[in-house]
Amino acid sequence: MIRKILIGLLIVLVIIQFIHPTKNQSTGISANDITKSFGVPDDVQGILKKACNDCHSNNTVYPWYSKIQPVDWWLNDHVVEGKRKFNLSEFITYPAKKQRKKLEEVIETVKEGEMPLNSYTWIHKEAILTEAEKLTLSNWADTLSKSIAAKNNLPAVSDK
Repeated sequence: MIRKILIGLLIVLVIIQFIHPTKNQSTGISANDITKSFGVPDDVQGILKKACNDCHSNNTVYPWYSKIQPVDWWLNDHVVEGKRKFNLSEFITYPAKKQRKKLEEVIETVKEGEMPLNSYTWIHKEAILTEAEKLTLSNWADTLSKSIAAKNNLPAVSDK
């Protein structure tokens, strides 16, 4: 009986290797990318590339193990969820109020060590942000948030 169950599981495992979600890969930078309308200094772009873009842009760099199921489905779920919450490739499409809110969330999650996710940094050690990188990213997001608020006559954050 156990042998039949193991053979059945092996067959299912082999079959699911042929079923993969669509990859989150684009051919270039989206017209709605944050870099198209806002200043993103090289040091911030480097931080975003190493720690954010895989889950928060339209272009994920997939590791070798993404070809194995069910790992690919798990990774896809992370990417879809990450892009749903904050997508750097579609940032310009957000209304100004949402842009500011998302930048404030970047500051908060980075400062509190919630981003990048531990499940990401277990494998991608280079994505672990130093205190200096956290400060650089937070300062940039804060400056951009204030600029968006001023340009769009949004109330100060404390006035909410």
